[in-house]
Order: sequence, then C-alpha cells, then structure tokens
Amino acid sequence: MHFADRLLHACRKKGNALCAGIDPRWDQLPLDIRNRHAGGTLGAMASAIEEFSLRVLDIVAPLVPIIKPQSAFFEACGPAGMLAQQRVLQKARSLGLITILDNKRGDIATTAEAYADAALAGTHWNGHRHEVWSADALTINPYLGRDAVEPFLASARKCGGGVFVLVRTSNKGAKQFQDLNCDGKPLYQHVAEAVGEWAAENLGACGLGDVGAVVGATHPAELAAVRHWLPHVVFLVPGYGAQGGSAADTAGAFRADGAAAVINSSRGLTACFKPDEVQWESAVERATRAAIHDLTQSTLMKALKG
Repeated sequence: MHFADRLLHACRKKGNALCAGIDPRWDQLPLDIRNRHAGGTLGAMASAIEEFSLRVLDIVAPLVPIIKPQSAFFEACGPAGMLAQQRVLQKARSLGLITILDNKRGDIATTAEAYADAALAGTHWNGHRHEVWSADALTINPYLGRDAVEPFLASARKCGGGVFVLVRTSNKGAKQFQDLNCDGKPLYQHVAEAVGEWAAENLGACGLGDVGAVVGATHPAELAAVRHWLPHVVFLVPGYGAQGGSAADTAGAFRADGAAAVINSSRGLTACFKPDEVQWESAVERATRAAIHDLTQSTLMKALKG
C-alpha cells in the first residue's frame, strides 16, 4: 500500500493527525525510571530511555496515528541505544502506528543508499533483505541535490515508505540560509518546488505523494504559502507546542478535507511533567488528549473524523 494512503488511513482511523515525537532526554525522564537505571553507564541510560519510550507508546497508541523517534537521543547511548531504538520501532509497528525516523540524513551515492536501506527497505546481503530500522518514513536533508535524494526515494519506493524533506524548518536560525534570495525567490521556495516535483512522481490513490515536506509551525505565513504551492504533498509540521507554535499556527498545513498534514509535538507530550511527578503517565495522556482537542478546534483536522 502506498505510503500516503497508509498514512491517511491511519489518521482517519484515529480521527486526528497528531504525531507523538519521542525525544528521550535523560534529564527529563521520570525520576523513578532514572533511579532504576542509575548505573552511570551508557547501557544504563539506554535501558532508561527504552523503558520510558516503550511506556509512552502504550499511552499514545490508542490516541494518535503516528510516532517520530528522534534517533540522536538513542545514538547518544552507543550500541545499547541503537538496540533500544530498534525495539521502540518494532513495538510501534506492532501497535499499528506509522513510524517516522527523525535523523535528517543527507549524503551521496552508496553512502546515501546505505543510510536509506538501513532506515527503510533493509540491507541486502548474501541474497537476502535484512531489516534494520524498518521505519515507514525518514527525514532527509536535500541540500546536496537530487543525486543525494534519489537513493532515499528509491529505497522508500521499494517498501512503500516515504521521505520527509527539510523545506522550512522551525528553528530560529532557519532564515539564515532558507530565506536567501535566489533568482528572485527565497531558497526554501526552490526546495519546495523540487519536493513537489518528486512527490508527483509517485502519487497514491488519495492524490498525495510519497515525498513530504518538513515545514515548521513557527513560520505560519510561510507554511500557508508552501501549502498553496504543494497541494499534493504531505507536510510534517514541527514547532507546535514547546517550540512556541500554536494550533492556529498549524492551520495552513491542512487541506480542506483535513488531510496532508502531520502535526508533531515532542516535549509538549513527553516532557509535560516534572521528573519527580509520580503520575507522569497520566500527564502524558492528558497532554496528548489536550493537543488533539486543541488541533481539532483550531484547524481543518476536524474533517478527518468525517
């Protein structure tokens, strides 16, 4: 099944397009988990972030259609962290969640192929395909050009996966390069137009492509402009919640039918409590439900409920 069709089906099934970002920072983990894994080693840290992440999946899986693990926090724990990431992705799939691996890859030739196959289609060796991360989608950096993007597209299309390309990011310094005037328009518009072309190469039955755009909620005017340019592209929208973007700021990402936008919240969901809070799991559930309500009231996401 085409990636965009699977994504839209998952969103309609849950009645929302909220993505729970899993960014397990040690100093934000619940104290009870930290105390159970206080060995002072990277292996102990990896065990703690795995326990936390798996519990978060149990909490959010009945509520949201998508999760986005940030690989940096797993990689920071070394080999044990990589195993933890693998188990988190495996459990997410078993719970029926769409998984977006956030590691913003970007390289050329065989290096890009290796990154892409590890994340998506699997590593081929000795006549067999060996699954590594088996994510449904991957975030990538386009600034090395089409030849660097191509291996990621090829790997995604082998397995019905998708890629999300950085277009207009949510960080404060994004404008330093992304707003540069190039041939009479900002650089991010050139990137957006390329994403539109790549997405049009492989449209699903829903009319959306398997190449998406990362466009931040912290730049609502640009978000609405990019949606106007790219009606057939799924948007992954960071910046909502802890980074300062409101639900209303995300409204421009949605089409009239409520489709084509995935709104991510990471710290707003999984760091919404004080580390010594005993009922942290209830806090995560409340924050998730509140975000869904907020987005439903302020955007066309409500149309997903039919």
